[in-house]
Amino acid sequence: MTRSISSSSGSRRIKIGVDVGGTFTHAVALDADTFAIVGKAVVPTTHASKEGVARGVVESMQQLLKAARIRPSQVVLIAHSTTQATNALLEGDVAPVGIIGMGKGMEGWRAKSQTNIQRLELAPGKYLTVYHRYYDSTNGLDENRIRQLARDLKGDGAQVFVVSEAFGVDHPENEQKAVAVIREMGYLATAGSEISQLYGLRVRTRTAAINASMLPKMLETADLTERSVRASGIKAPLMIMRSDGGVMDIHEMRRRPIMTMLSGPAAGVAAALMYAKISDGIFLEVGGTSTDISIIRNGRPVVRSAEVGGHKLYVRTLDIRTVGIGGGSMVRLSGKKIADVGPRSAHIAGLNYISFARPDKWEEPELVRMAPKPGDPDDYAAVSTKGARSPSFALTATEAANVLGYANGYARGVAETIDNAYRWLATILGRSAEEIAQEILDVSAAKVMDVVRQLIQEYKLDASMLVLVGGGGGAEVIVPHAATKFHKEFSIAENAEIVSAIGVALGMIRDTVERSVVNPTDADILRIRAEAADSVIRMGAAHDSVEVRVEVDTRQKRLIATATGAPEMRTRTLRTQVVPDAQLKRLASVSMGVEEDQTRVAGETKFLRVFQCSVERRKLFGLSRVRKSPARVADREGIIRLKLADVVLCSGTVGDIGTKISRLVEDLTVFGDAGGLHPDVFVLVSGRIIDLSGLVSKEQILTLARAELDTFSREEQAVALVAKKS
Repeated sequence: MTRSISSSSGSRRIKIGVDVGGTFTHAVALDADTFAIVGKAVVPTTHASKEGVARGVVESMQQLLKAARIRPSQVVLIAHSTTQATNALLEGDVAPVGIIGMGKGMEGWRAKSQTNIQRLELAPGKYLTVYHRYYDSTNGLDENRIRQLARDLKGDGAQVFVVSEAFGVDHPENEQKAVAVIREMGYLATAGSEISQLYGLRVRTRTAAINASMLPKMLETADLTERSVRASGIKAPLMIMRSDGGVMDIHEMRRRPIMTMLSGPAAGVAAALMYAKISDGIFLEVGGTSTDISIIRNGRPVVRSAEVGGHKLYVRTLDIRTVGIGGGSMVRLSGKKIADVGPRSAHIAGLNYISFARPDKWEEPELVRMAPKPGDPDDYAAVSTKGARSPSFALTATEAANVLGYANGYARGVAETIDNAYRWLATILGRSAEEIAQEILDVSAAKVMDVVRQLIQEYKLDASMLVLVGGGGGAEVIVPHAATKFHKEFSIAENAEIVSAIGVALGMIRDTVERSVVNPTDADILRIRAEAADSVIRMGAAHDSVEVRVEVDTRQKRLIATATGAPEMRTRTLRTQVVPDAQLKRLASVSMGVEEDQTRVAGETKFLRVFQCSVERRKLFGLSRVRKSPARVADREGIIRLKLADVVLCSGTVGDIGTKISRLVEDLTVFGDAGGLHPDVFVLVSGRIIDLSGLVSKEQILTLARAELDTFSREEQAVALVAKKS
């Protein structure tokens, strides 16, 4: 199915995003300057194709180009998500790996054990086959010996190779040389230090082995996609969605396919950041079968270390929790009671939605109970209609949302059919249509909100600052009722049904560099910042668009630098007209839960406004009171970009703001048995929010602040927000 939104061509500059979902693959074309939707297309996801889901990516792109009359020369970027890596792991469709472990002297004996990771479980019942040889590198590298070890491993059954040496992150020369020798033999090979710069030989080797095991399948996929894109005449960069919510170019995917794990769900989070502009919230992407739930805090998604088969990897992925509830989740009955909803959906059962059936198809209905798949419980509600030999329709959450008036967009069904179906159902179950719908959505919402509460508790989030934001075709089915039931604010993203494809098209080029450092110096911080920035620039990010956030993990003794950058410099400054300050003040007041007359403009830059108020909170059962000064940072488009619960603010120029930050950091540092706990610092300049909250000392904060501000004029207005850690 395709749809052309605009037939105007002219000198259009188009970004194309393709999102691979469990059921459908959506493609969308955006005007690169205005973000207006130019066209969209959808095809069934091609799980069963010989080329896998890549076939659907190509087909949807080709349909989109035709439907929206897009000339190849107008395309400035094309990006897609993929489930290929995840599917390969779940299905065990990976290549056997030969590992050459290396080490020197006595330390080498530990390396011999730590690089021999044995058979690795990828998913229940699916294993990665691994073969191992050890090479003592005390006296350097003998290329002939490496060739012989590779031939031995090939004879065992290895198809791809990994070389991993103790302390290879500090001295990668042997790994690099051995990999070069193996590649000269015509084999695919990966060095442990290519995938991660962290200490921990066993985890580093495991990560490299899984990466290598994906190479044959992922290279085949990448080659097919790139050939098809180039054959269509598109010369623009081809990007792939990463597991951390950014994009990388296809050449980088060929080197590190492991970075595309959870690429599909990450697309929705990218949309929440870039399109819905969420600063603090819970993003719920609701499909037909499941809901992906993720956190956005201070304009950033929450990330964690990936795991495969219960084993930790040195790969950062978005912390996305999946619940078996979606728009198509089937209702389960126990007698006349709603026993449960899901996890099976109409899609899985091969049934149609009642919501979208024509009224003339709703004749002589009969309620039946069935097992959607062999081995499933047989209490799922389905409907047979006149002349049908087997059930045709599933009773789903979507009908319930329509009955209660939540579905007004993509999920809105045929009113006459739904009314007929629920009047009939009410006579069978012995209560009103509204009561039945309420029960169905109560069960569905509870499952989603259980996970939301778990995330709030786990990450110690301020629930009062969070909103629920829905995306995906089933967003209206689940999110409004969940928010209403649990007294939360909510919104449904614009173009929710294609929001993930939009997120892919707007994705920022991203890379993360992690390095084990016990006591990082200023030089270490600047070095890793530059390395991360250089990485995204090499992949096509415009130099002036690059932003880097550096974190110091004192517990695990590591430095983490995450760089993001736009694939091109934006030619526009605002997507919409400038929102008046009075309207921004109203938005900030609502966000802080106070009246407008309690809110003031506390600071501003060219494109950002800081609104602040003073509120009194009761503690210790109301026996004591504490005053706090929450703040909201809004941009001129009317988007709340940053929410902080209690801050001290100072303004100045780029030239003098550092001195003011230094004084505030000293004043707000809390001292205890473990030493000083420094506050979180955010610096606003022009349209940028420089996040320094991941640093742990005043010196680190000031060093990185100077580096970030160095590109601005010393006379540019700047604002610093300093928040004491609780």
